[in-house]
Amino acid sequence: MADFLTSTHRAKWIFSPQDLKERYKAANQRARQTLEKYGTTRMEVDLDGSWSYPEPQIDAKDNVEKHSRPKPLKTEEEQLLRAFYEFKIQDVCDAFKFPRKIQATALIYFKRFYLQWSVMEHHPKHIMLTCIYAACKAEENHVSAEELGKGIEQDHQMILNNEMLSVGFDLIVYAPYRAIDGFVSDLEEFLQVNDEQHQMLKDTSETAKVEADKIMLTDAPLLFPPGQLVLAALRRSNEVHWILDLESYLLSLMSRQHATHSISELTVSLDAIDSLVSKLQIPTATDMKHVDRKLKSCQDPSSHDKSKKRKHRSKESSNLMHVQRALIYSTALYVVMPHLVARDTALGFTN
Repeated sequence: MADFLTSTHRAKWIFSPQDLKERYKAANQRARQTLEKYGTTRMEVDLDGSWSYPEPQIDAKDNVEKHSRPKPLKTEEEQLLRAFYEFKIQDVCDAFKFPRKIQATALIYFKRFYLQWSVMEHHPKHIMLTCIYAACKAEENHVSAEELGKGIEQDHQMILNNEMLSVGFDLIVYAPYRAIDGFVSDLEEFLQVNDEQHQMLKDTSETAKVEADKIMLTDAPLLFPPGQLVLAALRRSNEVHWILDLESYLLSLMSRQHATHSISELTVSLDAIDSLVSKLQIPTATDMKHVDRKLKSCQDPSSHDKSKKRKHRSKESSNLMHVQRALIYSTALYVVMPHLVARDTALGFTN
């Protein structure tokens, strides 16, 4: 494997926060324009990776009132969908008992894909499976598209069609997991560990990998090199096990590697990664319900019309129910009223 310093990962796939924001905004804006022009955002993908928009079924300007068209997703809603399916990538990889490296590679492919496309253009459920399939190939742990599709009850042909669309990625990616083992070995020499500390280091390593799982679900892999992701995971793990003075180790490490950055600059990066992890939340089914409905209407406008009809029927049913209740109530008053008048007359409440 090529060295990270000379890799396409470093040259092309590490961004600033502003870069990410602009890319997500551009993809969202393109999908909005597509919805305006075609009446749908869904792209048709062929086996060779070519794609096209479906023929517009309606003249969006002449035949449909503007307020009745499907509403495009906001960038924040797209972010929520991406986050939901990134968690799903980890779930699927766990279900298939794939190594963490495959999980990490799939996540990075997924993140890179949606720097170029909107979720309105390509459904993240389909891209999620394609990224897992491509990651298995890249990491030489091949699983057939049929087996993957069958395992989660999805059409494997969709995986194959999207594969050619997605392999524009640079396939070699760098994840933090292997480097964690390397750092732990270095820590053994740095600390000159005894048997008790050796077990503590092992526990620290396992906790660091769990912390790396969390880091991989944030934007951190697109913002920081994998070495800093590793150190952030180790620092979070060390806060649990307290096996060493991490700052002393980092100073020693930077001295030995003749680092061009200062410890304070490194700390700023690690703090930024920590901040991203602290804000990480698993989207709930309630969070997803409204967003998923909007996505469906963007990709399949007929579902938007059906939904409106259901709402109309529901409103009609509600109105009918109110009328029926009013009739029942008025009938009851007609029966009860004479008795109430007689009672009130007897009590002297009427003239």
